Amino acid sequence: MGKYPRRKQRHLPHKLRQIRESLGLSQSEIINRMGLADELERTIVSNFESGHREPSLYVLLQYAHVSGLCLEVIVDDELEMPKRLPRVPIHRGVMVKRKRPRGT
Repeated sequence: MGKYPRRKQRHLPHKLRQIRESLGLSQSEIINRMGLADELERTIVSNFESGHREPSLYVLLQYAHVSGLCLEVIVDDELEMPKRLPRVPIHRGVMVKRKRPRGT
């Protein structure tokens, strides 16, 4: 553990809200769209958007998937969100084929 508290992204709460509103979704609907209905509640999303709570990396990744944005655009305070969300992701990494275990 470090000597200083972890640095928080100042613009992250606004960006998360902007993503949800650009998609025209309620807080409950964004949870369903991300496939996290078993893990999140509306109040948690409200806490993300108000800056009272910081989402896990997995949740941020789901925001990136549903918005079509690179994760970097969402978390980097130096980068602004586009006026409109892309219809397809701006960037896709290279999918890695997983090796099958022997005997299958």
